[in-house]
Amino acid sequence: MCFNASDPSGAGGLAGDVTAIASVGAHALSVVTGAYARDTAEIFEHFAFDEEVVAEQARAILEDVPVQVIKVGFVGSPENISTVAGIAADYADVPLVAYMPNLSWWDEGQIDLYLDAFRELMLPQTTVLVGNHSTLWRWLLPDWSSERSPTARDIAKAAGQLGVPYTLVTGIPLPEQFVDNVLASPQAVLSSSKFERFEAVFSGAGDTLSAALAALIASGSDLAAATTEALGYLDRCLDAGFRPGMGNVVPDRLFWAQPDADADAEGELTEAELQAMTKH
Repeated sequence: MCFNASDPSGAGGLAGDVTAIASVGAHALSVVTGAYARDTAEIFEHFAFDEEVVAEQARAILEDVPVQVIKVGFVGSPENISTVAGIAADYADVPLVAYMPNLSWWDEGQIDLYLDAFRELMLPQTTVLVGNHSTLWRWLLPDWSSERSPTARDIAKAAGQLGVPYTLVTGIPLPEQFVDNVLASPQAVLSSSKFERFEAVFSGAGDTLSAALAALIASGSDLAAATTEALGYLDRCLDAGFRPGMGNVVPDRLFWAQPDADADAEGELTEAELQAMTKH
């Protein structure tokens, strides 16, 4: 079950969730928490649904379908955070993957209220927190004073104090244009995957990763294996990314469905072969 906003650009939000989840072999139950006014370059506004609307959508399908994993993206308001956290508490045995995006496009006062509510209400229900290194650092370690950047385990310790057993920290800068992505608990690093940094600016990468991770967990993979596979899937989505408009690049979550250029070339008949077939 995915709680997220509608994104008309198709880059992230529920569009990203549903496509990624279907791509890795699960079925998405999508609960709309609001809608963005945005294009592929930037977010102009967000309109949050009333919490009653969110609750009615979720509880109706929960009465019908057994949910394997809950995935929470940007839900738009403290009231919706409270509603989703309450639903998650009623299904405490269901793992919850929470993704925290970069909210710098939003009003500062709204950001503070949202982050405070997420910290107090959602994190205690969260099984795996997913976020970019700089986003999680600013949020969970605002008073960090060391000259070195916090490690993934430092961030996982901060999340652990708020009730989160596992944190997936992405985009950790490494030398020579590489980034590290680390799954950690407060006690240890569980896995890490290093990838070469892409030059392009993407929209929707975080939703793609967290949705794929949730789907793989729902399919029965253990957390470390699901994390490694989800990161590999994201890397291929980004490698095949495309620019549908004039803004950022969008991950191609169905890269595997594209025709193989080499296979097509090998399968093409030459003009002489076509003429020979015509004569017969």
